[in-house]
Amino acid sequence: MSNQTKYDSFRRTFPEFVYENYSYDVQPDGLHIVFTFRIGDDICFHPTAMVASRRFLQFDQPAEVLDRLVFNIGMIELVSYWKCYCPPRVRVECGALDEGQKAFWKKTYYNGLGEFFYTNGIRATMEDFMGIENGELRMGNVHTPVFDHPSKEGTGAADNSQFSILNSQFKYLVPIGGGKDSVVTLELLSSQGWKVVPLIMNPRGATIGCIEAAGYGMDDVLVIHRSIDPLLLRLNGQGCLNGHTPFSAMLAMYTLLAAQLSGIGNIALSNENSANESTVVGTTVNHQYSKSLEFENDFRHYVARYLPTGANYFSFLRPLSELQIAMLFSRMERYHDVFRSCNVGSKQDVWCGGCAKCLFAYIILSPFVEPHRLNAIFGKAMLDDEALAPLLAQLVGEAETKPFECVGTIGEVRTALQMALRRWYADRRPTLLRDYRPTALPEVRLDTLAPDHNLSESELTLLRNHVQAAAF
Repeated sequence: MSNQTKYDSFRRTFPEFVYENYSYDVQPDGLHIVFTFRIGDDICFHPTAMVASRRFLQFDQPAEVLDRLVFNIGMIELVSYWKCYCPPRVRVECGALDEGQKAFWKKTYYNGLGEFFYTNGIRATMEDFMGIENGELRMGNVHTPVFDHPSKEGTGAADNSQFSILNSQFKYLVPIGGGKDSVVTLELLSSQGWKVVPLIMNPRGATIGCIEAAGYGMDDVLVIHRSIDPLLLRLNGQGCLNGHTPFSAMLAMYTLLAAQLSGIGNIALSNENSANESTVVGTTVNHQYSKSLEFENDFRHYVARYLPTGANYFSFLRPLSELQIAMLFSRMERYHDVFRSCNVGSKQDVWCGGCAKCLFAYIILSPFVEPHRLNAIFGKAMLDDEALAPLLAQLVGEAETKPFECVGTIGEVRTALQMALRRWYADRRPTLLRDYRPTALPEVRLDTLAPDHNLSESELTLLRNHVQAAAF
């Protein structure tokens, strides 16, 4: 049975997905959250999350503030469970959504599921893949006032006595993923003496290693534990539809809650300009949609209008390319042995050495780190591994799609290879590059910043100064 046939059949069998409820309570170890999603009479999911107690967190918040924040986290959590059977109707029983909110969520779901639809061979349109309806209301005050869009210089929407947070201009919450990008954000913001609080979701070896290398202890880090309902994993094993969902959009909603509890005004993500490029050439299918500037701007508008916490959500690295970030990271040597960007090896905290993420990370650092040191970091000379030739073809644009991973643009990969060849491999080309002749593309500049972003002038100046000091 094709996935398109499954999709059509599942939608007839399961016509409705229900966001039934959410609950939360404060316990000694932190704020515990439970969501309830239902498909039909027999399928019920209860995913959970917990914000761990820290001395700098204030859990005594107005009920309406927590209601709205937790409710909206549930709106992004639900898509991971909806995709099992893709019901044509989503009924929201525990809150009310106006037409603007429904439009935001439909766009986020549809574009965030672009890879899911593409890789499963499913034909779906924005108009017909889902309808969102309000059910019986179970929340208290669901009226949502309209607020102005936040400016680049400001730190969010107009003040609201129930929602406002401390909003210090030089106080930042920085999500740490264990890779090079968030390390660069953490280091650069901290270099100014600005107060920075790292945030980790589901700590693992690389995330803990990076914050320890930065000089933080776990008591200084805001930690969120998020659990997937085991039923979802069982259904995946039984043949329901599965695939990529917009993780960064989910993280965005959790960071709003974290900012509210910590009183931190700025949420500094580490999504680069390269995330805007589509994964499938000539389409809008983008593995990194929820890391794109389009999503960032939509999310900022949604927060300003419907969740006026005052939190300023933006990506500090938005003006940069992956190549520029690699250039900056190459100078931060104390992280080189602890960072990891490999999804395959994440549970074992290793570079697997055989996936697109490993190969991309190796290539993007190759102009800036000597080959023998790079080989020690990744455990092998990746450009001499002939088995990686198909992945290289995808990364340099010689295949139909880029890898469905968080990797840089085709132009960046080609530029990195050209720079590495000139700098390190004048006498002997690596095996994968022996016959490599890239088609013409403008080289990516190392000393210029992209103009579209949501940074303040002081943040932009900080970024520009570091880039210009590192460029060669």
